Amino acid sequence: MTLLKTLVVCLVLANVCYFLWEHGIAKTPESVAAPPPPPGTLKLASEASDAARNDSNSRAGGAAPLAAAGAPGPSEGSRDGGGSGLLTNVKRCISVGPFRDVSEAAHAASTLRGGGYDPRQRVAEGEVWAGVWVYLPLPAARSVAEQTLAKLKAGGIDDALEMPGPNEGPVISLGLYSEPKRAQSRVAQAQALGFNPGIADRKRTGNVYWIDIDLKPTDSLLNPSDLQGESGRIVRLEVKGCPSAGGQT
Repeated sequence: MTLLKTLVVCLVLANVCYFLWEHGIAKTPESVAAPPPPPGTLKLASEASDAARNDSNSRAGGAAPLAAAGAPGPSEGSRDGGGSGLLTNVKRCISVGPFRDVSEAAHAASTLRGGGYDPRQRVAEGEVWAGVWVYLPLPAARSVAEQTLAKLKAGGIDDALEMPGPNEGPVISLGLYSEPKRAQSRVAQAQALGFNPGIADRKRTGNVYWIDIDLKPTDSLLNPSDLQGESGRIVRLEVKGCPSAGGQT
């Protein structure tokens, strides 16, 4: 009888435990399934990108925008520094000339040394301005030329002579002048005798003289008029780059 009661009690307890386990009452909190997440909201791709950028900036505390606006990047700074360095290190060699003779070149070199330069004289073959030519055009008739020469000599111009002109036509030369005042005086003298003289530049070919100078980065180009020879004399100079090694001006 006692054994029967014991069996009955055990069966009842087993049923109670099974009931509790079946209804979740005996399950631990970890074993209980989490509720499903709420349905998500549909977003465009651009909205998602904007949200990601905003989140990244908020985590960085706004440091990136301030750095971009406040200071140039490394490439920008190095580009500025490198460009100015190249410009300040450029050396320039210029040639001044051509001078007709050694004395003119020596006078110009002396002037340049006084200005702090180190001139180098160079001889080259070329064409140089020789002066202003004053002349009288003539017709082809020989008698007219003889009459003109006689009138000029009577008026004090006794160095006039007949020769080919700029266009290979006959002319009477009244002189070649390197000083403007003397050329103007001869023109006025011929006009006082009733003539209308012409003027033209004359050049010659042969050895000419150049002066080469190395300019410092801060030096400006020279003014050729500062290298005039004697007072009042015309010296038509030009300034250009030095010839390359082995080349000629």
